[in-house]
Amino acid sequence: LGCQHYQRNCKLQAACCEKIFVCRFCHDEASDHAIVRVETKNMLCMLCKTIQPAGKDCHKCGEQMAAYYCDKCKLWDNIPNKEIYHCDDCGICRRGKGLGEDFFHCMKCNICMVISIKDKHRCIERNLESDCPICGEYMFTSTAKVIFMPCGHCIHKHCYETYLQRAYQCPTCLKSLCNMEDYFNRLDQELQRQPMPAEYENYLSYIFCNDCEEKSVAKYHFFYHKCKNCKSYNTTVLKTENKAKASSEKNSNDINTTLHEPEAETATGAEPESSLAPTTHHNDIQDHSLLSQAGDAANHIIGALSSLSLLNHSNSGRPGPSSSTPRNENRDT
Repeated sequence: LGCQHYQRNCKLQAACCEKIFVCRFCHDEASDHAIVRVETKNMLCMLCKTIQPAGKDCHKCGEQMAAYYCDKCKLWDNIPNKEIYHCDDCGICRRGKGLGEDFFHCMKCNICMVISIKDKHRCIERNLESDCPICGEYMFTSTAKVIFMPCGHCIHKHCYETYLQRAYQCPTCLKSLCNMEDYFNRLDQELQRQPMPAEYENYLSYIFCNDCEEKSVAKYHFFYHKCKNCKSYNTTVLKTENKAKASSEKNSNDINTTLHEPEAETATGAEPESSLAPTTHHNDIQDHSLLSQAGDAANHIIGALSSLSLLNHSNSGRPGPSSSTPRNENRDT
């Protein structure tokens, strides 16, 4: 007896609408409001059809409603050998043997975690009280397994395994989810074999590294910029600059400041007409010429890099779920 969510010999009567449902999930799927399960007062025995106060046993027929019953959560579960415990700090029942046995509750993260990472995990305040970054389900009360990535952020285990087939960055903070050293070494070799066109020799990119969180400067590239601090290619471009143009403009401004004295105001106090005339620099014209060549150059680079895993999903070097082991799992019942 029961539903697709739980095995049990009773149904609950929702305090909000006084309707009968097998479980809270059945109520929420059929209603335009969410049940507050702790407010549940009554149950319906599915064996003798008697409505009565919620409890582990039927007051009329004496049958047990479920092997596990939590009077705080109003949770019945009759699956044999299923380990469940109640956490007062979480305010709900969770899967496991219990606090102090295989789980502990981190007060800062406000999560029950496996006891093996008690002194090793990265604390993020109220970590689990958020939506899964992939599917959007609220993870604190999710019945699906939730894991903690190396950076400390949470994600559903099944979402993590699917996501890792096409990306290597945490979807929340963009840090690398596994050891990318081999992949970054291959990028070094490929970029050395296929350098950027000479027209871009003077271009620089100011970058932020998502792994070490340091800023640095790298030679401009259409796709990849290497962090000088930790050698990671997991970077974000903040700004790109033509250093030759910047130097030329600085020198030109210095010369103009030195050679031109401020001109006297006219009788009406207006600025001289010549000072409002637009100025066209040779470097601006040259930049437009370089940009017109960018399309062909980019296509050339893409062809050279197509053998790498981020541009070719069939590459055997692509990081997969086996390359990173989930550090913990948690779920509501």
